[in-house]
Amino acid sequence: MVATAAHSASGWRARFYHIGRISIFAILAACLALGIGVRSPLADPKFIIAAFGDSLTAGYGLSAADAFPVRLESALRKAGKRVRVINAGVSGDTTAGGRARLGWVLADKPDAVIVELGANDAMRGIDPAETSRNLAAILQVLKRRGIRVLLAGMLAPPNLGDRYAEAFNAIYPELAAAYDVPLYPFFLDGVAAIPALNQPDGIHPTAEGVERIVKGILPYVVRVVEAE
Repeated sequence: MVATAAHSASGWRARFYHIGRISIFAILAACLALGIGVRSPLADPKFIIAAFGDSLTAGYGLSAADAFPVRLESALRKAGKRVRVINAGVSGDTTAGGRARLGWVLADKPDAVIVELGANDAMRGIDPAETSRNLAAILQVLKRRGIRVLLAGMLAPPNLGDRYAEAFNAIYPELAAAYDVPLYPFFLDGVAAIPALNQPDGIHPTAEGVERIVKGILPYVVRVVEAE
């Protein structure tokens, strides 16, 4: 009987020790999952950027890891910037659609917004005056709230004719000057019309194309982050 009790006590202690070890490991795992404990200096972002755009921002046809906001955040962190980039891209969005959902984007309280809208306006042949009004309304809200802005320019497809292209292409530099915001002249610079950097539709960039976009726009974004 004594032996049995001793055996039972020993077994209970062994089980308790085993459970205790599991509990400790579970707590450690939970802490790691929650980001508690030793952290890298870049772990807590101090600056939030909303990448506010259409399918070019959202990452149409790509894995989530290859979308522009993710690759941009990675590049910024490699540059030593404690930044989080939110994917606020919606495929098919026009400037009117972006204007309508701006409140949703601002709910994340971004410190800066990259405005990449207008490609779908051009593809649909929307009056450039309407595109300009929508973008102006977006910029007005952002400026009024003291949110930093990087305006990403777009160019009209050549098949729409010279007159349309001239009016559309002038929108971005004119608005950048009017609202005193930095301009990245052409979001697809170095990527547009290069088959190897675009998906079969010839419109949306591949993962390699996104890397090219990030490389081009990165210095502009860094300046926005570092602005006083």
